[in-house]
Amino acid sequence: MTAGFALFLKLIPLYVTVALGWIAGRYLEANSRNIAGIMLYIVTPSVVFSGVMAAPLSTEVILLPFLIFAIASVLGIVQMKVASKFLNDGSANIIPLCVGSGNNGYFGVPVALLLFGKEGLGLYIMCMLGTTLFENSVGFYLAARGQFGIKDALFRVLRLPAVYAFIAAMAMNLSGVDIPEVFVPLFDNFRGAHSVLGMMIIGMSIISFRGLAGNIRFTAMAFFGKFVIWPLVAIAFWWLDATFLDIYDSAAHKAIFLISITPIPANAVVIATLMDVSPSQAAGTVLLTTIFALAFIPIMISLAF
Repeated sequence: MTAGFALFLKLIPLYVTVALGWIAGRYLEANSRNIAGIMLYIVTPSVVFSGVMAAPLSTEVILLPFLIFAIASVLGIVQMKVASKFLNDGSANIIPLCVGSGNNGYFGVPVALLLFGKEGLGLYIMCMLGTTLFENSVGFYLAARGQFGIKDALFRVLRLPAVYAFIAAMAMNLSGVDIPEVFVPLFDNFRGAHSVLGMMIIGMSIISFRGLAGNIRFTAMAFFGKFVIWPLVAIAFWWLDATFLDIYDSAAHKAIFLISITPIPANAVVIATLMDVSPSQAAGTVLLTTIFALAFIPIMISLAF
């Protein structure tokens, strides 16, 4: 109960930041689309780069992002195909971003730090990088396909710097190269900006939204995919690996499980805004899942850990 209450208090600043974003959009005419571009092309790649550079890399740890990426891709593609049968307004193309990924940076990092401490945070960040790769490749491509042809969508994916930041940081880390000390505060600032701006974008994007649920079918599918299917897959892998495969230890299993129960990512709003694919629907659903996660995550953590 004490840990659950501490976790609850840890999440409150995130909701205050969403409220500040709404105020900025409503009264200061802040433009979420411009901030979304800054996030996608500058801030997120910087966070990915510094996260990989700080992680202790072994064969098993290096494989973690690709494991999460594969799971997220399969979940996203399958559920998009199902959603396309029920949604005819183009919003099915952002379902993969909603159900495959999670708010693992803005929301999950503070929770992981509380649960695992600084020592276990690196392992969680490696898992988080799997969803970041998914968001910036398969997820982005599927969202872009709602507005662009295959060639244009692929070209837009190739322009995303987060994938290149991941590759560069992996190569430098394995080569024993460190981030120069003079740049360490800069990357610390980028991590803070990633959390603050990401949550504020949610607040800015819901200004024109009429009713948080929007399209009930979309919201129901997003909730079911994110809070039921993803956690069940994580639990199944935990059991399979602990019982038969014996690849990862309990710390990795817990990190994967935390990845599975975070709310829909604010990056879904970022990408939906840039692609003009139902951004208000995405923002409202993200906010609903973020509110829901305030109670859901402490309960699930207390049951699983």
